[in-house]
Amino acid sequence: MRTLVIDTATKACSVALFEGETLSASRFEVIGRGHAERLLPLIAQLPEKGRADRIFVNVGPGSFTGIRIGVAAAKALGLAWNIPVHGYGCLALVAAMARDETPDTLHLDVLMTGGHGEYFFGAFDEANEPLGEVISIKPGQIDAYSHASVIAGDVDLSGTTRNWVDLLPDAQKWHLLRDATPLKPSPVYGRPPDAKPALVAT
Repeated sequence: MRTLVIDTATKACSVALFEGETLSASRFEVIGRGHAERLLPLIAQLPEKGRADRIFVNVGPGSFTGIRIGVAAAKALGLAWNIPVHGYGCLALVAAMARDETPDTLHLDVLMTGGHGEYFFGAFDEANEPLGEVISIKPGQIDAYSHASVIAGDVDLSGTTRNWVDLLPDAQKWHLLRDATPLKPSPVYGRPPDAKPALVAT
């Protein structure tokens, strides 16, 4: 089965094409902004322009805009190709990538840039199962929530006593989540949106 993987939930933009669990081709760029402009050209660079039997997309939490772009593109391609679309968690992939680099680690924590100076935090066990819900925390709360010896993500903690693994999610590492239950292809934001609904006068 051929799988197209789309990841636009962070400042990185990546896509990958798998034949079964074997990586066929991938593209990865750290772009900050502009995922809408880069995503489809990256997919077009894949064999057969990324045509697949199913799609997996990073549903977050992460960048509100990036998540929406990735999910919308995945659903549009799924509809056009008449194939199923599934989601996977941003922090779960980063945790799996970190565990792949530090295989002897039991529990590890993930910290990813959120918004308004906050971080998305999640703890994972040796089977890469979450030890609770992903939450949004402030920098001063890290020690109150994080107790693992290894922390991974895109928040620079290199000056601490922890074993810090600097990582961004990468679509070509999707196979590390092969045993995880697929998520619905719907955004997981991790905190309330910045925009508030307008009040309607009555």
